[in-house]
Amino acid sequence: MKIDARYVAELARLELSQKELEIFQPQLESIVKYVEKISEVDVEGVKPMTHAHSRVNAWREDEVKPSMDREAALANAPARLGDEFLLPKIVEGAES
Repeated sequence: MKIDARYVAELARLELSQKELEIFQPQLESIVKYVEKISEVDVEGVKPMTHAHSRVNAWREDEVKPSMDREAALANAPARLGDEFLLPKIVEGAES
């Protein structure tokens, strides 16, 4: 799979020089190939774990607990729309 390092850098809001892009391009492609290789591993019957050295099941029951007040959560938001965080559109074709 061909990865466009320049596009990935733009999505991550990174400013990379041409030399850096030339270095990162093959590295990104190598990472994707490795992940594709991992996806070929047969994990049928393997139970999820919370940690590689743990034998504890990762799943737990949901519990309702008090959370941060809405106004406190929004207090430091750079932008908001009513009671919501206002975020810039970062996905092409996404509706506002």
